[in-house]
Amino acid sequence: MEVLERKDNPLLDRVEIRFVWNHDSSRTPSRREMVAAAAKAEPGAKQELVFVKEVSTRYGRPQTTGLALIYGSSESAALEPEYVKVRHGAEPEPKTETPEASETAPAEEAAEGKSEDGDE
Repeated sequence: MEVLERKDNPLLDRVEIRFVWNHDSSRTPSRREMVAAAAKAEPGAKQELVFVKEVSTRYGRPQTTGLALIYGSSESAALEPEYVKVRHGAEPEPKTETPEASETAPAEEAAEGKSEDGDE
């Protein structure tokens, strides 16, 4: 993996790396392999805080380009959308169920004494 551009983004507490990976005699690298290589390219980076995006492999060329986002902490990595985290191997967050207004609406209508014809 060759780093084309490295950009510090202190506001978001991350480093953005544009890379190119030439894979002449092998298959296209997996996301896991790209994350490991990006973490290795940035000193002190943790693999669980590396997210690879914008991956593109041209048809007929053994070359892959992409963008790796390397966060400094898990709090700053919380900016990434849930689907990106799941793609990178994180467990999806459980959804919390809240009572909806639609569940209480039929009981309220019955208490008001409305008929099915619409006559009150």
